[in-house]
Amino acid sequence: MKKGFVLILASLFFIVGCSKKQEKIEVLPPKIEEKKEEPIVIENIVNGMQKVGFNQIDGFFEDDLNYALEVFKKDCEKSKRFDTLKNVCQKAKYEKDGRKFFIVNFEPYKLYDSQSRDKGTITGYYEPLLNGSLKKSERYKYPVYKTPKNLILSESKYLKDYKKRGKIVKGKIMPYDTREQIEKNPNNPNLVPIAYVDDKFDLFFLQIQGSGKIKLEDGKIINVGYASQNGHPYFSIGTYMIEKEYLTKDEMSVQGMKEFFNRNPHLVDEIFNLNKSYVFFRVSDTSATGALNTVLTPKRNIAVDRSYIELGMPVFLSTKNPVTQEPLNQLMVAADVGGAIKGEIRADFFWGFGDEAFNYAGRMKEKGKMYILKPKY
Repeated sequence: MKKGFVLILASLFFIVGCSKKQEKIEVLPPKIEEKKEEPIVIENIVNGMQKVGFNQIDGFFEDDLNYALEVFKKDCEKSKRFDTLKNVCQKAKYEKDGRKFFIVNFEPYKLYDSQSRDKGTITGYYEPLLNGSLKKSERYKYPVYKTPKNLILSESKYLKDYKKRGKIVKGKIMPYDTREQIEKNPNNPNLVPIAYVDDKFDLFFLQIQGSGKIKLEDGKIINVGYASQNGHPYFSIGTYMIEKEYLTKDEMSVQGMKEFFNRNPHLVDEIFNLNKSYVFFRVSDTSATGALNTVLTPKRNIAVDRSYIELGMPVFLSTKNPVTQEPLNQLMVAADVGGAIKGEIRADFFWGFGDEAFNYAGRMKEKGKMYILKPKY
């Protein structure tokens, strides 16, 4: 959602943020410790992929493939510029039968990691809703900033470790301010708020998700999306909190973290400031958008590592619902990326907007299999 757990949530506590949005961070829900899988040898794997038949993909023919086709068409509005998808996107315009379209025009390949394992980690993200105001007050005191006026992009060697982002001070290029420096200087004329919100934790995770909605006092909703970032690397406060024994691995989730900070408000700044990364926003006309620059479809778009999966590609996901533990087998479209989303079998499942999405995304960290559908022509 990336420029937009909505989301994270990759591992939401073990990374950096996303494309057009903040590089998403994984959310670590309660989980049972698992035994490490031993490397196995599988034949006919080429570049981490093994050609399979559609009948070898559990749940493929039970999925709503007509709906999957509509999502693919939506994302084709941007992905048709890619040579890999240009022809098949043209064909999709005239198709209504999803089952026929995908079987005729694609070949499925099962993904394997470097150890020949066919299961990876599937997390979730969402689009949060924050309460806010256009004016600062005792309640609404946490600013959602636009891109700073003095933030620059430069090839300078001094910024090579800061994503080429910095500022000029007295003629010298230097890294941009850290989270702590930004928050300790609210009167900085280079920082212009879009709005003010009433919850610092929610603002922190808005930056992780990369996009969200702000509900104003009069009921009006403002959509905000990722605009830029201060260049500093993300520090995993989730990992830190486990190491400090503030939370156990089983307690670690977005929900668990929020409960902890509600009980220990004196630790909020101390822990948040360990993460020097800070995200800036823009007002958007649409809901959450991903790195593909299309509006994300809840439960049908995923963030991937585009080193292995090109944006716009259909990807069949076989995993579990994080709440019910029922099988979750459906055809998705890769439409987003994230700093935490690294690896051959790695995806961040977009759950959408609202409390229900928060509930699912915040708890999702499941094992799963992935099948990429590659165009035949």
